[in-house]
Amino acid sequence: MITSLQNPRIQHVRRLQAQVRARREAGEFVVEGVRLAEEALGAGWQARLVLHLENLTPRGQAVATGFAALGAQVEAVSQQVMDAISDTETPQGLLAVLAMQPLPLPPAPHFVLIPDGVRDPGNLGTILRTAAAAGMQAVLLPPGSADAYAPKVVRSAMGAHFRLPVCSMDWEGIRLYLNPPTPPRPRLYIADAAAGLPYTQADLRLPTALVVGGEAEGAGLEAARLADERLHIPMPGGVESLNAAVAAAILMFEVVRQRNL
Repeated sequence: MITSLQNPRIQHVRRLQAQVRARREAGEFVVEGVRLAEEALGAGWQARLVLHLENLTPRGQAVATGFAALGAQVEAVSQQVMDAISDTETPQGLLAVLAMQPLPLPPAPHFVLIPDGVRDPGNLGTILRTAAAAGMQAVLLPPGSADAYAPKVVRSAMGAHFRLPVCSMDWEGIRLYLNPPTPPRPRLYIADAAAGLPYTQADLRLPTALVVGGEAEGAGLEAARLADERLHIPMPGGVESLNAAVAAAILMFEVVRQRNL
């Protein structure tokens, strides 16, 4: 059992939890709790280290055993250590360090989302969870967005990382991806608080890319340069704007509605 906070593996986990740079350099991130770890195992993601309390539930023990069978290092830790490495107020007794292995982008994009400048981790995680539920092909994260593998994003996404391609990409990369050599090219819409076409009037049955900006500033200039059109969500109550995750959900499920008519 690991009882020391000075243990190199424990210090490594703490860096992964706290630092974007550490996650990117190691190519690793952390998932907490039996449910998320179970989803990662079921999706075939590689765990490099699994840490758990001794009084782990049978379900949690099955997850740890499953990762061990695939080559993960599995160690029991003390409650003090688990409290120190957890990003939650009430640790769930199991934590896994996973290798980043994003799913591949589809070659012919027809239903993708671009959260532009969504810096709040909880909002981004909720957007990813909703995108997975809506059957989005991919989420493209331009510069200025929250880190997709930050602890709060991973928790809020509720396993979306294991089902949905999530790709950090600069705007030139986004432009190239949305202009495939073989047509059709998806039409790019920017969500706008007031301007543009009411979202229900756009033909979203066609290949579509949606840009949803952060609440503070909305979508940026790079997105505007690529945009074909702006969409807005009518708000008769007179509110200035919607939460980014709420706006994204409304637009994504409008695509789902139109394509299922």
